[in-house]
Amino acid sequence: MQMSLVTDSPVHSSSSDDFAAFLDASLDSGSSEEAEDSDQLETQRVKRRKVDKMENTEELQDPTSLAPSLEQTAAKYWERQHQTNLSEEASMKKDVCTHPGSFGEMCILCGQRLDADSGVTFGYIHKGLRLENDEIVRLRNTDMKNLLRHKKLYLVLDLDHTLLNSTQLIHMSPQEEYLKSQTDSLQDVSKGSLFMLSFMHMMTKLRPFVRAFLKEASELFEMYIYTMGDRAYALEMAKLLDPQREYFSSRVISRDDGTHRHQKGLDVVLGQESAVLILDDKAWTKHKDNLILMERYHFFASSCHQFGFNCKSLSELKNDESETDGALVTILKVLRRVHGMFFDELEGNLVDRDVRQVLKTIRKEVLKGCKLVFSRVFPTGFQADNHLLWKMAEGLGASCLKELDPSVTHVVSTDAGTEKSRWAVKHKKFLVHPQWIEAANYLWQKQPEENFIVNQTKNP
Repeated sequence: MQMSLVTDSPVHSSSSDDFAAFLDASLDSGSSEEAEDSDQLETQRVKRRKVDKMENTEELQDPTSLAPSLEQTAAKYWERQHQTNLSEEASMKKDVCTHPGSFGEMCILCGQRLDADSGVTFGYIHKGLRLENDEIVRLRNTDMKNLLRHKKLYLVLDLDHTLLNSTQLIHMSPQEEYLKSQTDSLQDVSKGSLFMLSFMHMMTKLRPFVRAFLKEASELFEMYIYTMGDRAYALEMAKLLDPQREYFSSRVISRDDGTHRHQKGLDVVLGQESAVLILDDKAWTKHKDNLILMERYHFFASSCHQFGFNCKSLSELKNDESETDGALVTILKVLRRVHGMFFDELEGNLVDRDVRQVLKTIRKEVLKGCKLVFSRVFPTGFQADNHLLWKMAEGLGASCLKELDPSVTHVVSTDAGTEKSRWAVKHKKFLVHPQWIEAANYLWQKQPEENFIVNQTKNP
C-alpha cells in the first residue's frame, strides 16, 4: 500500500493522497507504514531506482529536473479542488493539516499556500522542497529502522582531496602538461580515472581504489556526497564516480544546499546522527565525533600550493597512491570494523546503538598502552593539554604526561638534542617525531617507530 508523505496525518482527501504519494515516490528516502513484510521499504527503494534509470538523459544529469512537473501537478490538483467546491468535511480536514512540508509555497499534503519560512530546504532532492522538523524526524526514524533491518548505516563522503582531486587547466604546471595527452574517455567513465572536462576548464583525477571502495562501501552503507563545491561541479563529479547512479541516486549535496555558509552540517542529511559516519579531509565543527579524518589526496600541483606545500605533486613526480595499500584501502578496513562492531558486537536494541561511540572505541585501540612526553613541540607558554597533537594522541588511546617518569614509553620531539630527548635515548625509550602520531591518526594503526626518527641537531 503506497502511503502519503505523512502517514498519520488526519488529512487524507483523494487529491492530497495522490500528490503526496507522487512526491513520496520521488524521495529516495521516502517513508512507508510499518508493514508485516519487513522488506517492503527496501522493495520501494529498488523500484524508485528503476524509475530513476528509466528517466531520459537530461533528467539523469540533474536530479532536480522533476521539480517543474511536480509544481505543475500540484497546481493542477489544487485548481481542480477549487473548481469542484470542496465539501465542508474536506475543508475542516484542511484546516487541521499539520503542514509537514512545502513545495514552493504549497503544503505538500493539503495544498494550502504557506507563508512561513520554517523547516529545512532539501533542494538537492527536488528544487523548492522544504520539510518541517517533525516530518524530518519521522522520515529519519522510518528510514533508520529500514536500514538497520538490512544491516546498513549512513556514510557521508567529501569529494575534493578525499575521493578525487581537481584542478583548473590554467593552474597546471609545465611538468603536468603531459597529462593532457593521457586523459580517459568521457564516453565510458567507468573504465577511467583521469578526465579532461573542457566545458568546465578543468581536469579531475579519481583517487586510486575509489571504484572498488564505493562498490564495497555501498553494501554496508547508504551513501551521500557532500561537497563545498557548487552544484554543477558536484553533479559532474557524481557522474564520474557513479555513472550508473547505483550508489548516490539524488543524494548529492553541494554548498548551495547547506543551511550554514562555509560549514557542513548533518541537518540536510536524512539520516540519524547516531548512525552516520563522515569521511572528509576537513574538520566538521558540529559533528567531530562522526568524522573519520582523511589523509588528503594531492595529485595536482595546484592542490599542494593550496595548502602551502612547497614540494612536487604526485603528477609532477609521475607517481600515485597505491591501489593495494593506499588511503582508501585503509579507510575501508576501518569502515568494515565499525560496521561489524555496531551490528555484531554491541549488546542491546539496535536503535539505541551509537556509531560515534563505536568510532571512539576503535580509535582508542590505536596507541593503547603508550605513555608520551612532548619535548619542544608546543609553543612556549602554550598549555600543552590544549594542543591538537596532545588531544589527537589521547583520542588514539595514549596517555600524555608533562614530566618524565619510568613509565614513559615515547618522547615526542623535533629535536634530538633536548634534555628529554637525550633521556629517551639513555633509557632506551622511543624517540619519535610528531608525525608518528599524525600517521597513526590517518592510518588507524600504530606505526613503526624507526620510520619516524628525530634528526640530531646541535643543542643550544
